[in-house]
Amino acid sequence: MSDVPPPPLSVEELRRLVASGSVDTVLVVFTDMQGRLQGKRVHAQFFLDDTLGHGTEGCNYLLAVDVDMNTVDGYSMSSWDTGYGDFVFRPDLSTLRPAPWLPGTVMVQCDLTWLDGSDVVQSPRQILLRQVKRAEAMGFVALAGTELEFMVFDDSYEQAWDKGYRDLTPSNRYNVDYSIIGTTRVEPLLRDIRNMMHRAGLVVESAKGECNYGQHEIAFKYAEVVTTADRHTVYKTAAKEIAANHGKALTFMSKVNEREGNSCHIHMSLRGLDGSIVFADPASPDGRSDLFKSFVAGVMAFLPDFSLLYAPNINSYKRFQPGSFAPTAVAWGEDNRTCALRVVGKGPALRVENRVPGGDVNPYLALAAMLGSGLQGIEQDMQLEPALVGNGYVAERTRVATTLRAARDAFTQSPVVKTILGASGPRTPGAELGGVAEELRVAEEVVRHYTNMADVELRAYDAAVTDWELVRGFERL
Repeated sequence: MSDVPPPPLSVEELRRLVASGSVDTVLVVFTDMQGRLQGKRVHAQFFLDDTLGHGTEGCNYLLAVDVDMNTVDGYSMSSWDTGYGDFVFRPDLSTLRPAPWLPGTVMVQCDLTWLDGSDVVQSPRQILLRQVKRAEAMGFVALAGTELEFMVFDDSYEQAWDKGYRDLTPSNRYNVDYSIIGTTRVEPLLRDIRNMMHRAGLVVESAKGECNYGQHEIAFKYAEVVTTADRHTVYKTAAKEIAANHGKALTFMSKVNEREGNSCHIHMSLRGLDGSIVFADPASPDGRSDLFKSFVAGVMAFLPDFSLLYAPNINSYKRFQPGSFAPTAVAWGEDNRTCALRVVGKGPALRVENRVPGGDVNPYLALAAMLGSGLQGIEQDMQLEPALVGNGYVAERTRVATTLRAARDAFTQSPVVKTILGASGPRTPGAELGGVAEELRVAEEVVRHYTNMADVELRAYDAAVTDWELVRGFERL
């Protein structure tokens, strides 16, 4: 096997595969609010003859439902009052790739537009693309890598459902962090995922065991931020489908039980548009540029405002427990895993790791929040406070949000969230902003949309009766 994966498919290659009968299906997909791939299976010849030229349409409720696909109130872009119309899936042909875990299938990821051709600004991919445009206007390219952890169970997804997700059998019975013999037990599945992702065009680095029972991580090489988010969602979907083919279930749920949760650490750096190094400065005593320090200061300063995009679900907040390797302190440290932000690497490899997101995160939204916050720090020339030394779990620092409700309120009430999410260019004095009114419109629509997402989850959770309540109160209260 080559160390370099095949490039994404060209249209010409797809035509040859279809003509030979090797490919008959094209998955035409986009990523929804929950970070899931949604879309259609299009016959490959029809894709070439029709969909390729103008896309395909789908109901706009796909960005206005809960995790159960229920239609819910509160979304201005899609409702019974507006008739639940369509938007258009516009294929991004740079994402055309094999889907080797599925027979005769390739995949293409899409941007969403309205029927008049205007962007669906609430789309997660569009939110990230807006920050990419802003970075480019400031002279930067953003690079990132996401590290997804997951837990593997010997039960199938159907068995897990029938058992109410209780008393499942983890594929490892003990902590297999970095264990070779422990990971060998699950290697048939891990190997299949690695090789399928390689054939799909992802750059696979390694696999390792983690702390919780049956917990593992497969690492991929960093890339430009939109490419990273695209690959993240392909991998997350494929891993579940490959696990199902093995008769197993795996979950990226942030917190499955009282032990360690599933994280999604995000590593990020900037380069100049010409590929030049902008974070490192050999002339600086610590080897770090002022620009790097302002970027990290921005990410840290606005982390509480963007907790909703880093931790989007009720369950996300169960992960933030002392001594769990999930952060509780809004602080940065030198290679310090007790802090929300961990600075690692030197020279070209210098980067900041955000340890707040869990495995349930939507990568487009988290990357947009992190990049936008860092760019805001650069624009404001923010100063970075000294690194936290020691145990962040006991340090007297601002704490990471502990509930979805607190994160929702911080997101909704923060003026800087609208400033960042609306921006599509530099916000320096005299800069061309492309229309302040348009930026405000975009920001208000996005904030209102994702505030409602949180409200939907909070209402559902507040109405639910949990197993914990039944055990505590059925007889004894």
